[in-house]
Amino acid sequence: MAVENTESQMRKGLLELCILGIIHTHKEAYPSDILEQLKDAKLVVLEGTLYPLLTRLKNAGMLTYRWEESMSGPPRKYYALTHDGLAFYEQLRKSWEELSKAVNHLASI
Repeated sequence: MAVENTESQMRKGLLELCILGIIHTHKEAYPSDILEQLKDAKLVVLEGTLYPLLTRLKNAGMLTYRWEESMSGPPRKYYALTHDGLAFYEQLRKSWEELSKAVNHLASI
């Protein structure tokens, strides 16, 4: 059994929480900035993974976006949490804290 497969599944499971956390921290975020922060945190994600996730979160009412004109190309779409998105993020964060605590406890026995 390859550890890489398990690591990949763990990362995928936490990606939504991380993306919402980045947007929450910065109040709004441009997808390229989200990708850069994920990369800096060693959670390398491809654009082909990020954009569908952002669209799914927007369609679920968790995110909203605004367009901003760009001097160097097409307009940019900046994402922000909605009220429901903030509540969802807080629930995910609480779940992660509880799960992380349980796993750390069990893994150290």
